[in-house]
Amino acid sequence: MKIPREDTARTRGKLLAAAGEIFAEKGFRETTIAEICLKAGTNVAAVNYHFGSKEALYSEAWRQAFAQSIEAHPPDGGVAVDAPPEERLRGQVTALLHRITDPNNREFRFMQREFSNPTGLLEEVTREEIRPLQQRTEQVVRELLGPQIAEQVVKFCEVGIISQCINPIVIRSGRAPGKESPEGPRRIDDIEAYARHVLAFSLAGIAAVRAAAEANRGRAKAKAPGKGSRP
Repeated sequence: MKIPREDTARTRGKLLAAAGEIFAEKGFRETTIAEICLKAGTNVAAVNYHFGSKEALYSEAWRQAFAQSIEAHPPDGGVAVDAPPEERLRGQVTALLHRITDPNNREFRFMQREFSNPTGLLEEVTREEIRPLQQRTEQVVRELLGPQIAEQVVKFCEVGIISQCINPIVIRSGRAPGKESPEGPRRIDDIEAYARHVLAFSLAGIAAVRAAAEANRGRAKAKAPGKGSRP
């Protein structure tokens, strides 16, 4: 007897939902197919039928979590594509901070598990999904830095901006309220205020990098031999 298409889709959806919740909570190695099936109300055969393996289910569960996260927090932050680069950067920073601090966001919890206990199973899928977001930020940074800037400098600035967003959130999620040491890293609780800080700090840094690059080009041009002069 052929299984109705609606039932098949429903079973696959239940498996992904259950897998996303348990993988995000326990990580790949500590999660079993049996407990995923128990939570989804299905059996191991269904996992094999829909995904083929635990590894494939893990990748697809992350991909779904990422898609849900992006739908809830669009990467542009609601800023138009033709807005000034400063505004577009503000939108991207704010969206990223809201995305990774959203308690319903399983995508980032997956990645935290991967950082602490790497499997290598998400490298390809995260590269496919996250690289376009990185390129979006690189494009804005490139506009702010101006023409003739080295690609390495663009990359360094982009990494610096993203790191400002992610590092304090890792600290925030790893500490219980009231448990932080006065000497240790501070929790970030006001996300909107922190987003404004990251933007201001990043724009100031980019402006300084641009000014230094332009000054270096000016000095190099001044030292260059003029027309008709001997080398």
